[in-house]
Amino acid sequence: MKEVVIIDGVRSPIGKFGGGLSQVRPDDLLADVLKALMERTGVDAALLDDVYAGCGNQAGEDNRNVARMSTLLAGFPADIPGVTVNRNCASALEAVNQGAKAIIADEGEIFIGSGVETMSRAPWSMPKPDRVPTFKPPKMWDTTVGWRFNNPRMDDLYPIISLGETAENIADEMQITREDQDAFAVESHTRAINAINEGRFKGEIVAIQVPQRKGDPVIVDTDEHPRYTRENGHCHLATSVEDMAALQPSFRKGGTVTAGNSSGINDGAAALLIMEADKAKEMGLKPMVRWCGSATAGVDPGVMGYGPVPATEKLLARLDLRIADI
Repeated sequence: MKEVVIIDGVRSPIGKFGGGLSQVRPDDLLADVLKALMERTGVDAALLDDVYAGCGNQAGEDNRNVARMSTLLAGFPADIPGVTVNRNCASALEAVNQGAKAIIADEGEIFIGSGVETMSRAPWSMPKPDRVPTFKPPKMWDTTVGWRFNNPRMDDLYPIISLGETAENIADEMQITREDQDAFAVESHTRAINAINEGRFKGEIVAIQVPQRKGDPVIVDTDEHPRYTRENGHCHLATSVEDMAALQPSFRKGGTVTAGNSSGINDGAAALLIMEADKAKEMGLKPMVRWCGSATAGVDPGVMGYGPVPATEKLLARLDLRIADI
């Protein structure tokens, strides 16, 4: 079987909702990252067999096929294709896996697996009326996150609840306390800020130039989502367990999931160069890691965030590995 390796990867900074990247279209954001990846690796974009991009929204400026749009905007040759895949939260992971599987299937040797979301720019969306003229007021959805245009039949099968409510269900089922969630969140912010201060992300981040109506572009080169203040070029943690504890539950009365211990609403893009191992050796490229396999698993939608657990268990069993081996 063909061996798959990942040569290198780059990403944009992760922008906070309404932050420094909120004025950048998703196709432009991914284009900047794709272009930087090829420049950094020194691989001619004309050698690419395909570009896979994961995108969970695809409701607006993603323009139906953000992978294809971004390859063109990046200046890649017009004969380099691009395809967008959607597995919601795991869309970019799926893009990487699709590229790896294409290599194993001997459909090519050089691929990009990437992803982009600009949640700040997710549009409002409303359906066309069933008939014209209509006297019914239009219903509108905010496509930033969660359900939209949901099928009424689905509510008879599974409750149509928010992502935050599914997290509440997992917390109940796994007996994860509010205190544990808050402590985990603060530790996550702390680690991210320490990594920023130590320059650990500089090698992977592509600085994004954000054009302004007047004056020079604004350069965004640092992750914005961790809660920090900046002083003399140094980031300082701007939250604590006590701050987290003071927040009200966001999704359920008496619940444990808050705006502080939830995943963020962010903007960003990332890309990996995926190659067949012998081709990489032939081109004198040193891989970062080896791709060994992938697996997916479905769970009850009411606990959708638990999906990576059975997927990981399935993959480890298939490869005869343990977590300690990774």
